[in-house]
Amino acid sequence: MRRTKKERQQLLSETIVENPFVTDEQLATQFQVSVQTIRLDRMELAIPELRERIKDVASKTYENEVKSLPIDEVIGEIIDIELDQRALSIFDVKEEHVFQRNGIARGHHLFAQANSLAVAVINDELALTVHANITFVQPVHAGDRVITKATVVERDEVKQRTKIEVVSTVNGETVFAGEFDMYRTKG
Repeated sequence: MRRTKKERQQLLSETIVENPFVTDEQLATQFQVSVQTIRLDRMELAIPELRERIKDVASKTYENEVKSLPIDEVIGEIIDIELDQRALSIFDVKEEHVFQRNGIARGHHLFAQANSLAVAVINDELALTVHANITFVQPVHAGDRVITKATVVERDEVKQRTKIEVVSTVNGETVFAGEFDMYRTKG
């Protein structure tokens, strides 16, 4: 069913309020219009692009929750966190993150996303990586969206250590996995 521009824009605005993480491509499919039409609608409605919406939601939601580092020092955008339990972040790989000759993401960006998420999930003012055992499973390319999940698997109150498993995926396929042994000041 074709909608008027005004109806489409009203529904577009409501959809983005309900799900700020929806992509322009998903919206174009939902409303049966081009991605360019969605972008123009967003511009007219002063709705920022996805990346800015994610940053806005994350900074409002998690800014006062993350204790171990400033939220803007986390690599990627935190989209969910429960301190000392789990955390989730998104990192969009761009041209500046890849090797020019083959378009494969430089490993330090994937490690930085995983490591900073492992630090962020710690409910303490200070969290430091003591040891990391990591595996790069498959290449990541420019344009890929890396979704990283950190899960606290063990806490040792005496040694003031927390073990965190981190898995990064692209389109549901694991691309990076790691186990981080973190020091914390509080047991």
